[in-house]
This record gives sequence, structure tokens and C-alpha cells, in this order.
Amino acid sequence: MFSANIINDGDFTKTIYTLIKDNRFSEAIKILHGISESSSTRAGLSLLAYCYFYIQDFANAASYYEQLTQMYPEDNDYKLYHIQSLYQACMYEEAYQACNKLAEEPDYKERVTKLQAAIKYSQEDVLSAKNLVNACSSSDPDRDVNLGCLLYKDGNYEEALEKFTSALQNQGFKPYLAYNAALCYYRMKEYGPSLKYCADIIEKGIRDHPELSIGMQTEGIEVRSVGNTLTLHETSLTEAFNLKAAIEYQLKNMDAAREALTDMPPRAEYELDAVTLHNQALMNFEHQPSEGFEKLQFLLQQNPFPPETFANILLLYCRHDFHDLAAEILAENAHLTYKYLTPYLYDFLDAIITQQTSPNDAYQKLDELASRHTEQLRKLTKQVQEHRNRNDTELVKKTVIEYEECLERYVPVLMAQAKIYWNLRNYAQVEKIFRKSVEFCNDNDIWRLNVAHVLFMQENKFKEATGFYEPLVRKSYSDVRFINIFHLTIKYVTNLFGSK
Repeated sequence: MFSANIINDGDFTKTIYTLIKDNRFSEAIKILHGISESSSTRAGLSLLAYCYFYIQDFANAASYYEQLTQMYPEDNDYKLYHIQSLYQACMYEEAYQACNKLAEEPDYKERVTKLQAAIKYSQEDVLSAKNLVNACSSSDPDRDVNLGCLLYKDGNYEEALEKFTSALQNQGFKPYLAYNAALCYYRMKEYGPSLKYCADIIEKGIRDHPELSIGMQTEGIEVRSVGNTLTLHETSLTEAFNLKAAIEYQLKNMDAAREALTDMPPRAEYELDAVTLHNQALMNFEHQPSEGFEKLQFLLQQNPFPPETFANILLLYCRHDFHDLAAEILAENAHLTYKYLTPYLYDFLDAIITQQTSPNDAYQKLDELASRHTEQLRKLTKQVQEHRNRNDTELVKKTVIEYEECLERYVPVLMAQAKIYWNLRNYAQVEKIFRKSVEFCNDNDIWRLNVAHVLFMQENKFKEATGFYEPLVRKSYSDVRFINIFHLTIKYVTNLFGSK
């Protein structure tokens, strides 16, 4: 470890540049802060700004670049670096205003336009972002990539995928492009190709950057934090491991999901990005619920936070019977409700919370929600048959996915209805609720498990219960608790606009 007081006079410059060359930016920062001139000279400020940017402390980088823009207003590079730092620090309004000062400079116009597009994209202003992307040169390879990002944002995953795979073919393998392609496959529920891209990113990271200690934590090897360096960001390893964890989670491979999180390059908890912290909270929730709630509550206070945080903390509060806390969060964050909760999820949570004070009203709300879903399921079933009759394989595939997504929303509503009568020990009524849904849920394991439970509880239907239990036992079910109300879905913040 270097210290300013043991470096010989005349060796400061050599020492600092050696540390920067070795990517030891944090040590360089410590030395620079030990030199009084660093905060007032061009060399000192630019080195501090550069080092802070490379450890992804963008707020500090922006502060130092701002000082440089004030001291040397004729240097447009400092203005550009200042904008980039503001953008990366999620200070979008300040970044956009700073862009306006540089947009008229011919040598910077193209780069500034791309930054403006990235800012508008991050602010959910897709129309403005699209106009800015279209204003970029058609010969710029980033243009098609950014159009792919906009297609992704609009839910056009197949078209977005075409843009990203085309860019991979034209530009060669780049981790962030491979991650974008993997993310499209994930949204299309094609987990095999998504995992393949994640594996490619990870293999390249292991091969090119052994210093990042990939997988060593999982092996139980004690390693120190690699920090949040720009090198780590450019490898897309954090994103790839998070996405791999998401897929394993969806496939109910919980051990593999947790392993994906521990395989990523090691960082101290205070260094973790918001997405990783969010995913750690959810994937370890069964074993560490208190820590999970703490992490989600912490994230909810950040700006920005992963969009799924709001819905997941509400669902988890309800799942663990902290309905008052869920109601409190909804009341205190009404402005977030419309932004982060779908109408379905809002209605569902409203019914679950209402159940605590008025089970009858809650049942009515859930029944209305269930009716809407059964109607949609019947409509989609008819559409699947029509597409099959026309041999339209592509439309069959899309409609089946829509059906499965609708069923995923319907089952928790059904379980919540059943739970109201289960709590009243009216098992016959629970059975009636389940029987009404047999046309949709007969192949659903959660439904079959809970049918088995309610038959068992009626004591005169053990044989029927056995018929439902037996296939599930053969699948090695270890958790046979009643009423799995919630399907908690882990999603990930996309990092598609990667302005460098």
C-alpha cells in the first residue's frame, strides 16, 4: 500500500501513473488526496476525475470534471467527460442541460446526440430518444444498436434481437451486445439461447480477466473485492451472472440461481449495484427474510431503483402477513403505483390487503379479477386452435406464451380466493373453487398440490388426495405447504445504452 508521506519527492507522478496503469485507481486516489495541490491544479483534478470515473464513482467524477470545465472553459473534452459522468450518476436533468452547451460544436455533435438519446431513454422518454437516435449518422454502428434498445423498450424483442445479432456479426463479439441478445431471448422465454450468450460472456471474462476472481467465492476461496472498475463494467459479467440467476430462478433451480450470484466477481456489499442487491435479497429470502426486507427497503429509498423492487417488496410483505406495512408503503408512495404496478398487480394487492378487514369484499374483488382472466384464457385457447388449423406455427407459439403468462397471473388470484375459505376451515368451498378452474389448471403443479391438501383435510377423501399427491411426490417435491399465492418474478434492469 502506498502512502503520500513515504513517497520520495519527484516520484509522485511516476507512482500515480504506475498505479493507474495497473488499474489500482483507489490507491491512486488516496495518494492524490494526500497532495494538497491535487484539488487546485489541472493535473491533479483531471487525474482524480479520471480515477473516480474508472471506479464508477460517477458523482465524484462529475464534481471534478465540473471544476475543470470552470477552470478551462475552452476545453470541450472536459465538458464531454462531465456530461458522461452526470449521465452515469443518473443525474439526467443536469446531464441534458450540460449537453445543450456542447451540442453546437461540430466535432462533438454526434457524440452529444447519442448521449442525449441515452439520457431520454433512461428517463423513459422513448419518443424523444428515438428522434435523437434517428438524427445520428446512418453509418454509425451504434445507431442500429440503439434502435435495437428502443425496440426492446417497446416490447418488440424479436426485432430488437435482429439488431443485436446483426451488430455482433458486423462488429465481432462484444460482451454488451451479447448481453442484449441474451436479454431478448430471456424476454421471449427462450432460456437455452439466453444461457448460451451468458456462458460466452462468462467464458470470455474468465479467459481475458483472471484478476476478476470469477467463481472463486463459490469455491470457498477467500478473495478480496475487485471493486467497481470500468473493466468490470465493460466485461458485462455482472449483467450476465444476474441474468443467468434470473433464468435459473424461473426454472426453479434455486441452488443454481444463488450460485450464479456468488460466481460473479467479488465485491463488498456496499459496492454492489442495485440489481445485484435486489436479486440477492429475493433469492436468499427464504433463509434470510430480515436481510431481504432490509435490502429492498434500502433500494426503495434510492433514485433510481430497479423497477421490480416496488412490486416485490409489496408481494413479500403480503406473503409474510405484514399487510399493514404493505398498505403503508402503497399509501406513502402513491406516485410509484402507476409507474411500477400493472393494473392487474394493483388490483391483486388491493384485494389481498382488503382481506384483512373485509374478507367478503376481498373475495368479490378477487372474483372479478378471476373472471377477467378466465375469459381471456378461453379467448386465447380458441386463438391457439385457430392458428393451429391454419398451420401458423409462429402465431401458435406467441399465443401459447400469452396463454401461459395469463395463467401465471390467474393462479395466484385463484389461490388467494381459496385461502379466504381455507382460513375459515370451509374446505368444501375451497374444493368448489378449485373444481371450477380445472379446465385451465389441471396440469399446474401448484393447483394440484393444493387440491390434494384440501381433499386431505376433508378426511373422507384420502384416496382422491393420494391420486393428486403421488405424481408430485414422484417429482421429489420437498415443500408441501398450502397455498402458494405468489409467483415472485425477478427481472433485471437493462443496461442497453452504453455510452462510453
